[in-house]
Amino acid sequence: MAGGGGGAWKVAYADFVTAMMALFLVLWLVSQDSKIKDAVSRTFRNPFAASEKKSTGVFDSKDESDKSYSKGTYDANAPIELGILRRISQDMLKSLANNPEMPDEQPLRMELLSDGIRLTMFDRHQRPLFDPGSPELSEHGRWIFTTLAWQITRFTNHFTLEIEGHTEVGYEPKTGGMDSWDMSTARAHATRKLLMEHDVRSVQFRRITGYADTVPVEGVPVTDDRNRRVTVILRANDKVFQF
Repeated sequence: MAGGGGGAWKVAYADFVTAMMALFLVLWLVSQDSKIKDAVSRTFRNPFAASEKKSTGVFDSKDESDKSYSKGTYDANAPIELGILRRISQDMLKSLANNPEMPDEQPLRMELLSDGIRLTMFDRHQRPLFDPGSPELSEHGRWIFTTLAWQITRFTNHFTLEIEGHTEVGYEPKTGGMDSWDMSTARAHATRKLLMEHDVRSVQFRRITGYADTVPVEGVPVTDDRNRRVTVILRANDKVFQF
């Protein structure tokens, strides 16, 4: 055969094997009695509570996990879904880090919540998510959220999503007739539409909100462009874990 070849099949095969292993694990769990399920739940729970960093990205963040998480007051399938959510976030970070065009300062922050993951994407001047003063996604922004959509749709779990738009104090939209409230809301909706274009289901969205400049990033000057951001929160819900 001619030289070269491709290794894409290896990635697809690895994903297939991982999915099958997870499927067999879930099928085994479903068939067990409550004592075994509780034991497995505790096994998953402790590493999450003790060994994982709560935030990864350009800012440090406070631990937002509530006490009910460490006490285990959630469904037995929650650790599995939270593990998948963490994998989505970590793969997002790896995708950005492996892009040679990305600057050293990653425009993404990941935070672990008690019931999910918060991903914050920053609309920086040097690498904007949106066209300046506009709700239209830039080429870079489309790449960011397309990558996120692909990570989400690799799994058919019924994760729910919330999207928040934010601006900094003094931000002036260039689109006529829009203020910061309009712009932050429009950008949140633009993000939702892009995710839906790439097969994230409409029923997964629970809230689309624009906050204008009312919720600045803690520890950052209110006029700093790091406050101009879109936050996507993925939560594990109480539906049955599916493939």
